Formats: sequence, structure tokens, C-alpha cells
Amino acid sequence: MNTMNGRVNGSTRPVNTVNTTVNESADSVNTPTRRASRPTDKPTPSTRPRPDHSADEGSKKPPAAARIVAMAREQYRFVMSPDGRPYAVAIDGPNIALPLRNKGGLRQRLAREFADAYPGEVASQSALADAMTVLEGIADSGDPEPVHLRVGRDPAGAVVVDLGSADGRAVVVTGVGWKVVDRAPVLFRRSGAMAPMPEPVLDGDGLAKLHALLNMDTSAFRQLVAWLVAAWIPDIPHPAIVCKGEQGTGKSKAAQMFINLIDPSPAAKRSQPRDEKAWSRQAFSSWALCLDNISTIPPWLSDTLCKAVTGDGVVDRALYTDDDVVVLTFKRVLALTTIDAGALAGDLAERVLMLDLQLIDSEHRRSEEELDATFDAVRPAVLGALFDVLACVLAVLPSVRLESMPRMADFARVLAAVDQTQGWNTLADYLATSANVATDAMEGDLFAMAIAHLVEDAGNWQGTAAQLLEVLPAPLVRPPNWPKDATRASGRVKRLAPLLRSIGIMVDDTQRSRDRHRHRLLTLTRAPDEDDSASAPEQVSLWPEVAPPGHLEPPPDQH
Repeated sequence: MNTMNGRVNGSTRPVNTVNTTVNESADSVNTPTRRASRPTDKPTPSTRPRPDHSADEGSKKPPAAARIVAMAREQYRFVMSPDGRPYAVAIDGPNIALPLRNKGGLRQRLAREFADAYPGEVASQSALADAMTVLEGIADSGDPEPVHLRVGRDPAGAVVVDLGSADGRAVVVTGVGWKVVDRAPVLFRRSGAMAPMPEPVLDGDGLAKLHALLNMDTSAFRQLVAWLVAAWIPDIPHPAIVCKGEQGTGKSKAAQMFINLIDPSPAAKRSQPRDEKAWSRQAFSSWALCLDNISTIPPWLSDTLCKAVTGDGVVDRALYTDDDVVVLTFKRVLALTTIDAGALAGDLAERVLMLDLQLIDSEHRRSEEELDATFDAVRPAVLGALFDVLACVLAVLPSVRLESMPRMADFARVLAAVDQTQGWNTLADYLATSANVATDAMEGDLFAMAIAHLVEDAGNWQGTAAQLLEVLPAPLVRPPNWPKDATRASGRVKRLAPLLRSIGIMVDDTQRSRDRHRHRLLTLTRAPDEDDSASAPEQVSLWPEVAPPGHLEPPPDQH
């Protein structure tokens, strides 16, 4: 090897001769000036000088995924919700939980911010996916944190309602009043099914303005107000409100108004879901929703709505996994519109608040455009009045006690609190209306009516489920819910027991036959008649006089 004349493998190369000597008797190349800072380099027999990459190594950027993670950790903190979903929360922004991967979530934001921070570069899909995996691990490293949808409770017990605005403002309601805050004290998530809620105001006439838009009597309207107030209490079951009436009573428009007061949405009215998975997607994205024009309710949907009222849980496979699952748990606020209450199954009929809407005469009928404009104009005042009632309810609710606990007992306590603070009679009216709903549901179930006629004729009856099927006169055209065998008959009687009890028929299935087969016996008895029929509530004008929007006295100071 010719090292003195700079030839390597027969070709001439320039040799750096600044303070460089070659010692043929040694096994190393001494470069005292350039390599003095690398005393740990191992000797090499090669005499070819190494290229200097120190400048290139200093300017080399970290991988895109690492830069995305660093960018995200500077701006967000990461939490995991109790249902196993990771979220990002802006450190210096509103208290809103952003999903990591969904449309409009953190992944989309980071892709845009990366392109802005590094001109000429675009984060690849693989880099974004790797970054999201790291951020999910960061979120999973801490304890789960509650993430609310539209309404929640803070640690002090106050009710917090998300206004849905981009700046993250919220209404905080306590037993002493309500106020609008710039940053919610609890963590909220948003969905594409949500719309912003206007900021509430006080003018002293909000409830009258709402009543002027609805064709219902005072008793029904006051029950509606109590239901709207209870809808913002997140930790109790809420009965499904059912708007009943013939065509031309404005059922769909009224239900749409109710939902847009509680949880505004661009699609407040929904079609009947085709299966349970479609329903769970709708329920996960909205706190309150309306199913419009319900004529028949299949058994699976009736059971699903019952569970949504009292609290439901749906287990589904997690995305991008084979064996992991996510659990969706929720209570929801529901509105239904129907012409016939007989479409309600017995168990669902016990979980509804039925409101009858009156036919709108030509004098008071309005166009859709006019009604929407009026509703938008009065909605801030209506919200302020409803939050006032809610504050009064929260003040007295802990001390409310009922002599007897009806079905939907938590809602009944709210009604009692409304009556105590407003001087109304909503609880008695609700209980009377519930009895009527049960009767309507009975009339819509041929099997239940057959049992009622049997007990009415016989007084008392005892026998097996098979014997019950034999003695009941089957209709010429059997409906789908008519039991086909003894097992189904026994189950139907147990499900109908609350409805039968509401008309004075008691069901007992605890006894067994005395023969060696020990068959389970059904005992149907008629309760003694009681003269406790509720009198009809006093009827007043459906449309109270109210000043038109824009002609009001100056509102008082807000809370």
C-alpha cells in the first residue's frame, strides 16, 4: 500500500497533509489535530482517511413520529376514560377531550400542525399511526378520568352543562343559582351530533314564552318543565317523554324543541334504529335524542329503550384488535312521538311521561319558518328560566322524602322538589297520567287483555302456564307476541305483572303443584276495588298571553 504518495489501489487521491504523519511501523494513523477529540477510537490498519460526517449528523432530524409525539406532549395532556377510550386535552385551552384517531380529533390536528412546523414535509400515515400508539400508551399510564357528554357533575356536586361552543364555556348550576363560566370544571367530549347552545339570560318570562309555543294545558306543561329540568341531572334515570296526539297536533316539532333545549343537535329527530348496534352509535353521540313517528316497537327496541332510560351497557370489540373489548355505559334522555300509546310494551310504558298535545286551530297555526325564528329568539330566556328552576330543585332535593316510592322514584323526587319550590302539582298529575298509560298499553296487548277478561270472569285463577294457554281464547289471527308454548307464556305473564297490577290484578308465581311433578303455578287474583280515581286537572288556556320577542322590559342581572 502506497501511503506516502497518496495512491490507494492504484489511483491518486488528495491527502490531507495538515499535521498528519504516517508511521509505517505502527498500526494506526495519527491525526493529532482533527482526531484529538476522539481518543477512544480503535486503531485501524487502513490508511484511507475517513470522511467527516459530524456536520451531517448534527443536522439530521429525528423521525417524523418522534417529532409528532414531542409536539403533542408540549400542547396536550392525555387521559383514559372509564370505558377505555384515550383522549387528549389541551393544556392551555378549553377542558374538552379530543379523541386521538377519530375525524376532527388529535391525529388530524397534529398532521396539520406538523406540515406548518416543517415546511416541505408531510407526516406519513405510518408516522401518525406510530405516534398515536405512543400517545395511547401515555394516556393509559394514569388512572381513568370521567369524560362527560353535554352534562356532568363536578366534585362539589354542581351540575355542569356544556354550551358546546368552541371556547369551551359552560353553565354551572348549584343550589344557590347558576352562572356561565369560561372553562368547564369537568371534562367534556364532543360529537358530530352536537350543536352549540345559546348562552342563557334572565328576563323573568322564559317559561311563559315556552308555553306560548306549545299546544298543551297547564298540567302537561308543568310536567314538561319538570322533565326538562330533570334531564340536566346526569346521575338519575329519566323517563322517556312521549308526545301523543292525532295528526296536526305538532308532535314532531314539539319533541324537536324539547331536545334542542336540553342537547341541541342538527339532527334532533331520528328514525327508528334498525338494530341494537345502530342504536348504540346514536346513543353514544347524543345526551338527548328523539325517535320520531313510532308506530310499532319491536321487542328488542323496547328492551333497549328501557335499558337506556335506567342505564345501559354495550360491550363491543375494540378497533384494530381481535380479543380486546370496549364497554359503553350510558343513561340517555329520550323523546318519542306516536299516535297510539298502545304501541308501548308494558315495561316501557312504566318508564314514560305521556303528554297529550291538542289539535292546533287555524288561528294559532304557524309556519315552520316562523316557529323556528320565534323559538330561536326566546330560547336564551327559556334556558335561563329552566336553570332557575333547576337551581331551586338542587337546593331542596337532598331533603325530599316520598311517602311511597313509585316506579322511576328518582324522577318522582325531582317532581316533588319542583312542586315544593314552584307551588305546582306535577307529582300527582304524573302518577295519574302513568296509570292511564298503563291502561292504554294493556289495551294494545291482546294476551294481557285475555288475562284481564279471565280474571274478571273467574275472580281468581290458579294453574300452570300450559293450562293458562288452554283456557285463554286465542284470537283468530294471533299477533307475533302471543306465546307459542308454556315457557313463553310464563315469561310473558311475569313481564305483564306490573301492567296487570296497575288495573288491580295481582300475579304470584311462587307456588308449586303438590303432585310429584312440582309444576310452577300461576296465581291470578283480583284486588279489592278502591275508589281512588284521580280527578282531571283544571284546564286553562293553551296559549297564555306573552309579550312578543323584542318587546320586553330590561332583564335583571344574571346570577
